Amino acid sequence: MILWELFKMFFIIGLVSFGGGYAIMPVIELEVIRDGWMTTQEFSNIIAVAGMSPGPITANSAILVGYSVAGVSGSIISALGILLPSIILVLIIATCFLKLNHYPIVKSMFYGLRPIVTSLIVFAAIRFALSNNMVSLNFTRHSISLLLIFIFSLAALWKFQWHPAFIIGLSGLIGIALYS
Repeated sequence: MILWELFKMFFIIGLVSFGGGYAIMPVIELEVIRDGWMTTQEFSNIIAVAGMSPGPITANSAILVGYSVAGVSGSIISALGILLPSIILVLIIATCFLKLNHYPIVKSMFYGLRPIVTSLIVFAAIRFALSNNMVSLNFTRHSISLLLIFIFSLAALWKFQWHPAFIIGLSGLIGIALYS
């Protein structure tokens, strides 16, 4: 029963997940918390691990949620659920896209989807920051250090164009130094 629920949930999410992995994280979070499978903190930890792991964050998150809920079989079923709609839709779209792409209404539709995708990503980032106590009106040593790591990481990515893997490793080392 739980395997069917995992498959169904991730299949539906996979069917409507426009805008990439980070944009769909709030939907997955809502579902797993509503079903009582995880807390917000547990899901935030899954996002952190999924984001640092190689591969698409949505598939990684589905696998980790599935494993958390139902072990190895849950991870396999969740992966199938999240990936199968994409495979089916990409095959259908690929056959039609080249034929329809030149129509102005299709171009307009894709142009109109860009702002919502951006807002979903920003929303997911804000939710992640809030659930990890990175954003707070109560300035403690802990919240200030998290904010500084965030600013450092953003600057390293944007201004200095450091490789994300290097920044992840360095941030992990800083975390060990500050919070052990």
